[in-house]
Amino acid sequence: MGRAFEVRKAAMAKTSAAKSKVYSKYGREIYLAAKSGVADPEINVNLKRMIEKAKKDQVPADVIKRAIEKAKGGVEDNLTSVRYEGFGPEGSMFIVECLTDNVNRTVSEVRNCFTKTGGKLGVSGSVLHQFNHQAIFAVSNKTEDEIFEVLVLNDINVSDIESDEDGVSIYGEAQDFNSIKTALLDAMPDIEFETDEIMWVPITEVKLTQEESFKAFEKLQNMLDELDDVQDIYHNIIE
Repeated sequence: MGRAFEVRKAAMAKTSAAKSKVYSKYGREIYLAAKSGVADPEINVNLKRMIEKAKKDQVPADVIKRAIEKAKGGVEDNLTSVRYEGFGPEGSMFIVECLTDNVNRTVSEVRNCFTKTGGKLGVSGSVLHQFNHQAIFAVSNKTEDEIFEVLVLNDINVSDIESDEDGVSIYGEAQDFNSIKTALLDAMPDIEFETDEIMWVPITEVKLTQEESFKAFEKLQNMLDELDDVQDIYHNIIE
């Protein structure tokens, strides 16, 4: 079904965690975005993006408001953004992004997840070069030609545009996320984004061949997802 399908599925999988975990995740990300810039989404584009993502995942307005007010009030959580790279079953590769107030605790917990499922935590850079950091958009109510015309008229370069029976997927550089989305929204206010995120997209993919590998993969994902500090998990396995 192509990458477009995989992108949609990956985005949907992110919302499958328990609501409390989702609320906590977005509360941290919104707090950090507001803390690292101006606590005004009309000025802070990163904060605006996080708020839009939270609303799409049905995070209540009061959770969003509390996180912003916390940042405005000068309450210091000392949250640090950290990224871990690891290897799973059959040579598969993982990127685990976290927000933590205790790096030693987090690296120990993440390493434990890999160790208990037969994998291993890699050093910085051991996996990252096999992924592209991209702005990903999946649109269901527009055609490829309509999307292409808007991008050309706004002099915006993207790495790829794909279409299938479900819609159109646009792949751009991570730093171009806001310019791509703004151009599309300005030209087509009724556009519907099924996915509008910045993701780590694998350059090559792995298809697991053994039943034990599938079990290890599922266990690793579940263990990582249960960690409060884990924000996002990316991998190169074709599910």
